[in-house]
Order: sequence, then structure tokens, then C-alpha cells
Amino acid sequence: MMQRLITPDSDPFQWLEDVEGEDALAWVEQRNRTAEGQLQDEQYDPLKSSLREILDASDRIPGVTARGEWLYNFWTDADHPQGLWRRTTLDSYKAETPEWETLLDLDELSEVEGTTWVWHGASVLRPEQASDEVPGYSRALINLSPGGSDADVTREFDLNTRRFITPEEGGFYRPQGKGGLSWIDADTVYSSTDQAGPQEDTPVTSSGYPRVARRWVRGTALEEAEPIISVAEDDMVASAGYDSTPGFERHLATRVLGFYDSETYLIEYHEESSGSLGSEPALTLTLVDVPTDLNVGFHRDLIFFAPRTEATVRGVVLPAGSLYVADAAEFLHGSEDDPDAGQLTALFTPTEATSLQGITATRNLFALTVMEDVVEHVEAHWRDENGEWQSQRVLSDITGSLAVGAYDSRETDDIWITAQDFLTPTTRYLGTLAPLLKGEPETYELIKQAPERFNAEGLAAVQSFATSDDGTRIPYFLIGPAETVQFAADGAPRESIAGAEPQPTILYGYGGFEISQKPGYLPLVGKAWLERGGVFALANIRGGGEYGPRWHQAALKENRNKAYEDFAAVARDLVSSGVTSTQQLACRGGSNGGLLTGNMLTQYPELFGAVVIQVPLLDMKRYSHLLAGASWRAEYGDPDTTDWDYIHTFSPYHLLQQDADYPPVLLTTSTKDDRVHPGHARKMTAALEQVAADVTYWENTQGGHGGAANPDQQATMNALIYRFLAQRLGLD
Repeated sequence: MMQRLITPDSDPFQWLEDVEGEDALAWVEQRNRTAEGQLQDEQYDPLKSSLREILDASDRIPGVTARGEWLYNFWTDADHPQGLWRRTTLDSYKAETPEWETLLDLDELSEVEGTTWVWHGASVLRPEQASDEVPGYSRALINLSPGGSDADVTREFDLNTRRFITPEEGGFYRPQGKGGLSWIDADTVYSSTDQAGPQEDTPVTSSGYPRVARRWVRGTALEEAEPIISVAEDDMVASAGYDSTPGFERHLATRVLGFYDSETYLIEYHEESSGSLGSEPALTLTLVDVPTDLNVGFHRDLIFFAPRTEATVRGVVLPAGSLYVADAAEFLHGSEDDPDAGQLTALFTPTEATSLQGITATRNLFALTVMEDVVEHVEAHWRDENGEWQSQRVLSDITGSLAVGAYDSRETDDIWITAQDFLTPTTRYLGTLAPLLKGEPETYELIKQAPERFNAEGLAAVQSFATSDDGTRIPYFLIGPAETVQFAADGAPRESIAGAEPQPTILYGYGGFEISQKPGYLPLVGKAWLERGGVFALANIRGGGEYGPRWHQAALKENRNKAYEDFAAVARDLVSSGVTSTQQLACRGGSNGGLLTGNMLTQYPELFGAVVIQVPLLDMKRYSHLLAGASWRAEYGDPDTTDWDYIHTFSPYHLLQQDADYPPVLLTTSTKDDRVHPGHARKMTAALEQVAADVTYWENTQGGHGGAANPDQQATMNALIYRFLAQRLGLD
């Protein structure tokens, strides 16, 4: 019987959890030098340059957010690696070369302030929130992260003068931490911070997120802001927000109990605040009384419910994964004893093959993105003149993975539609659903078409299915040379495909948190791998959301290994079908996907010729004590309880064996990752070195959980990964 290297009571490498410790950083620096010496070969520089060219391409489609007459965009390129926040008009955006007005240059700001600022988003003050002194659209709350960490700062920005308003000038400023600010009006915000108030000993939950949401008036101290909602230390986070839609204004507070459970409250203020120091209006929190694993949302006069498990609300059984709506006022003033108050209407009910992937609200309609066997379509739902709900499938001529977003849900029924697939670059349309209200078809126009980033000639993308250990059919996609992958769609035997030889193949997966892996244009994969003859496979394993909550819940906690059995089944299918061979097959995953590939390394090493593990969870005994780890106990279980009896069966760090034969492995992480602790990857590397495995380690000193803080770092990281894979799988 093989001996385990690491036990729950013995962790010889825990010292590597000291993120900025001198010894730990020296250890990192040594391994970075080794990795770069091995992987930065004669093909590295040309590869990195080609990837950087893609990331910096000036003809990428800019994503935009409409506020008033302006469309706002954040943009990075070769001249602006940290990025520009800018805006243009719709007419200009439609032009081949829009005219942009720069609002904030993060490269310039980073140089002046001596901090590498990474963009985390902005919220612009709306007209209905404005005052005489602060007009609508004249101020923004901007979130900036030093180096890319989740912990960031919020600063108030004047869009007219193009400058930050300092705290000394009365500007809103949130110190670095996890949390945020959101507008109530020009002089009031909701805040959630990890700064303690005068009555608080512990400002953060065990997950590292704010315990208290506050109402903060301009000119007062943040720590003295009025508490609105406070949660228990073992809850996940507290938050509050304001919907300023004219005629449908609502203040809402949320108590997040865990990753999949929360309580929603309506905040009612009983007197108007004068906005002066010490002004503390009385308030009432009213719970929306539904099961905690049922997602609650509001839009104008409607309240909608999306249950994760089957739930009964007002006598109506709501299937898991469905979507129901009701009149908000009637529902909130009704009760279980009056089931007709706030009558619920089903907009979507899942089948074995379908799931709800997205909900987009426009002024008068809902656009639902529905997935059927990992292929998407869009349905529109609206109320007719009699208040009866109607529905119709829309945008049927647009194929691929679809992303639908409201242009401005308060003002219009216009929508953005973005379509792409593995071999078709992104296309952007602007459409409107308003004609449906009059019995006419929706309309849309092509706005932007991205160019090809790699040569797709001779390539094909097909869908196939593998069979997992328990008989479940697991869908996966194959992209590569047509003669190699096409048989997977038509079932032709390998020998009937002339000239088809096994090819170096990357199998990618995630399998967690109900996140679906959809077909999409992958320019870096295409340039670095597909264009050179490699094959890419994307597995839709359990734990994801491809078939709704049931697909996710099938691999939760004690059933976690179902996800790994699914992934292993796809790997075997790729080899048995002749697409690739064991020696030519690699797996790649990041974050929860890093836990996946860590388990491939330790539980299924015989299936792979190489393994890539990025920003991973690996030590599942200590994960809940590291950074945000406690927030994921709903996904994996609590290792400090008897849950460890099953958690240890998928803790790669504890599954390592002294005499096992492991395939070559590359681990990457980021020093600035404050979501998944870099200690996971560091300790796993040290343990693999102790058993003399072929292990390569590279850690970016910035970048946060995304692994990179700018396009150059993204190109560096990806070039290293693809050189590792090419060297180990023989693509060169």
C-alpha cells in the first residue's frame, strides 16, 4: 500500500502560506527562474508576441454600458496596458472607428500614484439621484484594485473635471478591502466595508467579507455611518442597495447566509434624513418570506423567483431551475393564508435537457436565455394589454453562444446581442423587442463583427458525449482538424477517417458553482494550439450549470467525485476514439478547475501526459481557513467537521503518494490572489518536488485571482503554459 505524503496532522510546507514572507518569496523566485529557463525557449518570444497582439488588437469589439446619451467602455491595448475609461455616443459607436472621449487613464494614474491600478468597475450617478449641486451623470464611484487583488478601493470621480474628489474635499472614499459603495442619492451611499464601526469587534465574516451594510451621508465619517443590516460572523456577507427606477423605488438589504442561501429584506425609512451629521432615520426591515435557496429579484412592478431546489411559495410548487413572477406589491402585502395575493406565473420550467442560463429585463419584457444540451436560444416574455403573459422564441437567425443585455432597462426594450462559437469570432447586434408588444417580430441590426484571430481553415467543432461511471451522459465539445474530430459527430470508426492520427489534445473543465462551460471564440487557444494542429476539448461535467441546478447539485460535497469521474470519462473517450493518446492528452483548469485537474493528477495520473493547474484549491483540509475559503463550504463541505470523512477523498494535497508515477505538471498562481490562497499551489509544488515528480511552478507577482493584471502579464502566463504543453505533448 502506497504511503500518503501529507496527513491532516502533518503539513511540512505550511510555511509557504506566508504570502509575502521573505523565505516564501525566495522559494517562489527560484522556481520562477527555473520555469522561465525551461519554457522561454526559441519559440516562446514569437508565441508571446502573437498572443499579445491578439490581446491588444485595436479592432476588438468594445463592450459598452449606456447611461443617458453616453456609452461607457473600459479599454486596454499596447499603449494603455492598465487601461482607459472612456465614452462615446451610440451614433459614433456604430461607426467603424468611434470617437472616444477619455475620462480616466489608469496608466497615467498608476505612474503618478506609484501603484499598479487594475480596473474593477464604475457606477455613474443617475439623474433621479442628482441634486442641484451634483447633476445627473456628473459623478461616478470607481473601484480600483492595487495589483489585481479582490480587495479594492472606491473613489468618487467628477466626470466634468476629470478628477477624483478627495475625502478632504468631501468626496466618498472607501479604503482598500472587500466591499463596495453604491449610490442612493448625490450625497448618500450604501457602504459595505471591512472597517469596524464603534460597536463592532469583528467587521468581517469568517469568509472575509463585510458583516455590516451601512447608510453613509456625505461629510460624515465612514465608521460612524448608520448600520442597516448586520449578519452573523459565520454568515457570508451583508449588503444593501437602492433601485432608483422612477415610480418603482426600492431600498433592499441582503443577508447572504452561504454561497447558495440568502435572505432579502425591503428597507423602509420612516422619516427623511436631513443629510446632516448624526441624521439617523428610523427604519424597518421586512423579510421577503421565501426559502433561502430561492433567488429573489425585482423589476419595476414585478418580483421574480428562481428556486435552486423545489420550493412551495403561496401554495405553488416551483420546480428547481424554474422562473416565476408575481406582482410585487400584491405579493409583499399578501401572505400564505391568502394564496391569491400576488399570484405566481411560470415563465420557465426546465426539462431534462433544458436549463435557464440568463434573465435580461428590459422596460416591458424579459428575455430568457435557455440552454438545451449546451445549445442556446432566446425566449421573450411580456404582458399583453389584458395583463396576460405571452411568450415567443426570438433571434432564431442568430446562432452560437448568445449573450443578451439590456441597452437601458429603465428606458427602452432595446437589447444588445452578442454571438460567438468556437470558430466564429464575436458578433454584436443591437435590437429591440418592442415590436412584440404590438404583435410584430423583433428587429435587430449588425453593429460590430470581430475579425478572425487565427487560421481556422480545415478546423471543425463538434459535440460528443461520454458515459460516466454511473451511466450519466456527459457532453463535451471537440475543436481541431476536421479529419480528427468529425467522426465524433457521426460515429464513424477511426479507421474510416483517412489520414487521421491521434493529436496532442488539451481537455479543459471546471465543474463547479453551477457555472456553465459554453462554446465561445477562443483566440489564444486558436493561435497557440489549434492553428498548429492541436485539438481542444471542453467538458460539460456535473458541478456546472449546463443542465441547471440539478446538474450542479449532483456533484456537491459528498458527491464531488462525480465531477471527477465525468472528466475522467471524457478523457478515456478521447483516447478510445483515437482523437488522442494518453501521452498526448493534457488537462487544464483554474480555480475550482484547478481542484479538478489536481484530482486528475492524484486520482487518474494514468490518463494524462501532462497536467496544468492554475490558481487552484488543493489543500482541502485548510481551504476554509485561507482567505475567502469559508464562503465555499456550501460547495465542498466543512473540513473542521465530520465532512472531512468525504472531503479527504478529493483533497489532492492529501492524496499525494510517495511512490506514485505522476505525469508532468505545471502549477501557476498569483502572489496577489486574495481569493484562492497561493499557498495551495506553493505547497503542492513543494510536495511534488519531494516525491521527485516532474513539476514546474510559476507565480505572477501581481494579477489577483485572474492571474494577470494587464495584457502583457496575460500573454506571458499563456505563453508559458502553451510552451509547457507543446514540449510535454510533442506538438513542436
